Amino acid sequence: MKVVITGIGAVSGFGWGVEKLWRGLESGATSIREPSVFDVEGQRTTLVAEVGPPGPDAQAEIDDLRNLSRADVFAVIAAREALVRAGVDAGGPRTGVFCGGSTAGMAECEDFVGRIVGVHPGKPTLRLLASQQLNGPGDAVARDIGACGPVIGFSSACASGAMALGAALEAVRSGDVDMALAGGADSLCRLTYSGFNALRSVDPGVCRPFRRDRQGLSLGEGAGMLVLEPLDRAVARGAEPLAELAGYGASCDAHHMTAPHPEGDGALAAMKAALMDAGLESLDVGAVNAHGTGTPHNDQSESCALRRLLGERSLEVPLTAPKGALGHVLGAAGALEAVASVLALECGTIFPTAGSTPADPDFGIDLVLDEGREMFRGKQTWISTNFAFGGANAALVIRGLV
Repeated sequence: MKVVITGIGAVSGFGWGVEKLWRGLESGATSIREPSVFDVEGQRTTLVAEVGPPGPDAQAEIDDLRNLSRADVFAVIAAREALVRAGVDAGGPRTGVFCGGSTAGMAECEDFVGRIVGVHPGKPTLRLLASQQLNGPGDAVARDIGACGPVIGFSSACASGAMALGAALEAVRSGDVDMALAGGADSLCRLTYSGFNALRSVDPGVCRPFRRDRQGLSLGEGAGMLVLEPLDRAVARGAEPLAELAGYGASCDAHHMTAPHPEGDGALAAMKAALMDAGLESLDVGAVNAHGTGTPHNDQSESCALRRLLGERSLEVPLTAPKGALGHVLGAAGALEAVASVLALECGTIFPTAGSTPADPDFGIDLVLDEGREMFRGKQTWISTNFAFGGANAALVIRGLV
């Protein structure tokens, strides 16, 4: 069964909506800047990719969700946009929601505890704990659209969003659901911000994936949601599919808590599994949407895995890495980057990697820099990768419909 993507929605450091996401990515700009959500003084970095306030037209919609956590709101707004694009009412018992995340309502929990101990002003209210569970964003989406099929949360650190999409793909293929809303959402919080600073995994400046002088990642926040359904169902209801979610693969390094396998064994296994699931080979890969965190170890490991996968074609297959533009949105990364891949296929342009000129020549990859590159017909198969702490790896194969 061919499963297609008929709707996409996004919230990112560039703003609310896929149009702002694509405009930022295509321009080669970055959304990484000084935050306003909490104090960052004295840390290794003072830069994050924070989601700013929506425009006045959208503020009323956000205000109606005031009892939800920040991550929940991101997920709901992205889901609503995806459904509008798909042109469908997704409620009912045959619709499933599959949502990845890493921190969910942690920021609100921090505020709750801060009020108890007197660090933050105000009384601790139950509202701040309403979305403290990791399944909060997915549950919020299900309630908002009336989805009564399976609603499942995924938490495998930075691979969560991609794994949610993979599970949704299998659910649609198997007939467990007629339609799936899948993706991920995460918001900035003090816990992850302080933790990554303590690990010295962050760049004091802006994240610069695959650059020789890279020093670490930049944290971000946001959400990406995608509508998945069988091709025949989409055609029957008159929808215009945007792309095919053709394959999914996952693996584990079983190597180290925070460091990837130095030769990218797990990353390679996930990419091979995704291609096999799609019935494709490495020769079919036309572009790579890389995990590319900008950390010294991750970029080295990932480039090694890509060279092993692509062989002599590693210098011919264009690669882009969106974290220099979006920051690392953790559990939402795989979903938001999948949305970016769909937009690239739709527009026929491989967006550039922000902040990475010049690239490290030792990596042996064709990194798209400075400005976008035309995507050639017949090369419209993307592989999108996400590799997480704990060695959790996920890869998606996304294809254009020609």
